[in-house]
Amino acid sequence: MKRLGILSTAVLLFLAGCGTVPLTGRQQLLLVSDQDVLSSSLTQYKEYMQEATRSTSTTQSAMVTRVGKKLAAATETYLRQNGLSSEISNFAWEFNLVKNDEVNAFCMPGGKIVVYEGLMKLVSSDDELAVVLGHEIAHAVAKHSNERISQQLLAQYGAQLLSKGLENKSTAIQTVAGQVYGIGTQYGVVLPFSRKHETEADYMGLVLMTIAGYNPDKAVTFWQKMAANGQGSVPEFMSTHPSDSRRISDIQKALPEIKAKY
Repeated sequence: MKRLGILSTAVLLFLAGCGTVPLTGRQQLLLVSDQDVLSSSLTQYKEYMQEATRSTSTTQSAMVTRVGKKLAAATETYLRQNGLSSEISNFAWEFNLVKNDEVNAFCMPGGKIVVYEGLMKLVSSDDELAVVLGHEIAHAVAKHSNERISQQLLAQYGAQLLSKGLENKSTAIQTVAGQVYGIGTQYGVVLPFSRKHETEADYMGLVLMTIAGYNPDKAVTFWQKMAANGQGSVPEFMSTHPSDSRRISDIQKALPEIKAKY
């Protein structure tokens, strides 16, 4: 009977914690509230920005802000037009360029976007920057952080401890979120999500940049430049990211549909 009760609780939590990713329709596990995730991410973001040094390049900083705002507006337009207006309140957009030679960028849950100066060395146009920022914003829109936290909580507590563990989930989130966000330890250009999340963010990012009026074809040339820069040199089976060749191939396959639809 005890085992049956635990199993029933687990099933109910799974059912209650199911979500759907915008644009792709994929079902996902979301065991923690948006508010918990946003609160935790905001804390880590503020700590990061206190230690980071903002870029002194007014031109590049303006570029990050310009492209970021345009993508944010396109994102909110999509959400509003598809019955997801309530999701807009989860975002308080902010755009920063910081001094760091790494080729990197990230968007925290809640729309806090940071770009490293190292990335800008590979960016030659607003379209190319939109490839990266669209991808990062997609992670936030798809709630990939929430999903990873949920997956890690599930693994951490195990099936028999699930109901008890989630009673104290706010404290657990503080512990697990640090591993999920991983600011400063990212591989390549994005946070260390799974390959499934990366591929999904690529697709969603292409859609968002297309809605915003940017040229999605630039995604192919940008990732080719990234590959030439050695960002994808780790074998795919050892990485949380798809290989450069896989990523470029998937993007090329998705482009005709996206351009026709959006």
